[in-house]
Order: sequence, then C-alpha cells, then structure tokens
Amino acid sequence: MNYKIRKAVEEDMPQVLGLIQELADFEKEPDEVELTVEELVKEGFGSHPLFHCFVADVEGEIGGIALIYYRFSTWKGRSIHLEDLIVKKEMRGTGLGKALYTEVLKYAQEQGVKRVEWVVLDWNTHAIDFYEKSGAKLLKNWYLVQMDKQGINTYVAKM
Repeated sequence: MNYKIRKAVEEDMPQVLGLIQELADFEKEPDEVELTVEELVKEGFGSHPLFHCFVADVEGEIGGIALIYYRFSTWKGRSIHLEDLIVKKEMRGTGLGKALYTEVLKYAQEQGVKRVEWVVLDWNTHAIDFYEKSGAKLLKNWYLVQMDKQGINTYVAKM
C-alpha cells in the first residue's frame, strides 16, 4: 500500500469528519458526533488553530488521521494531547496507525514538548497492547473526568 503521512488541509475535512464518525460507531456512540466540516475548518485553519491534524493519504483517499492539540501541564509545561488516532476499518493492520503514531511522536519531539497524552477505552485491547509495546505508560489510577454541555449549564445555573 502506497501512502504518505502529511499535515491535513481544509479540503481533507469532509473525509476527516467521516473518520470521526467511524470512530464514534466503533466506540458504540454513533449519535454523539455533533461536529461539522465547517467547524473543523474554522477551528483548525483559522488565525489561531485549536488543533493540528495529520492524515494518511492513500492515493488521494484519507485512510487515517491523528488529531492533536497543545495542553499545558503545571508539572511539565507544554504538552501535546492526541485526541484521536483513527484508521479506516478496511485499512487497519496495514501500518497506517503506526505511521500516524510515529508522526505525532516525531512532531512532539520537534516541538520540544515533555509529554504526549491520550486516552484509550479499557476494552480496546488491540490499541492498549500497541501502546504498551511502544513504551507508553497506562495510568490506571487516574479517572477521565468530563462535563457535557447540559452539565455545564445546570452547574452554572445553580451558581
């Protein structure tokens, strides 16, 4: 399979959104994607982009993505969060995921960050095995905490 890992461009965003939906389906949350192509373009390619995206370009088709953004750690300083690494179902096992993962870590090294973080579902044993074999540490004594829009509105209304 011939592919090239490159930075995403605006024209890639419809395919990127398609992969995001594919991930939501895989994670058994098919109705949770609210994001639009227009939002991806606005937030990723404006004067102050909120994220960077690498794509695996397989002869003009986006076979996978790695979407990252900067975070700031009070202990480590600037870090990178890998929001999602997604490979199309029919292209899994071809090396695209590893190539995207490698690109993210090279980028992190080039940027001089001290940490890259991401989350993985506890039942995604294939991904967990891959990450552990790569040298990543799974922090099992931490909880992922989120508050959705309804929770935010409810909390603020009480204040």
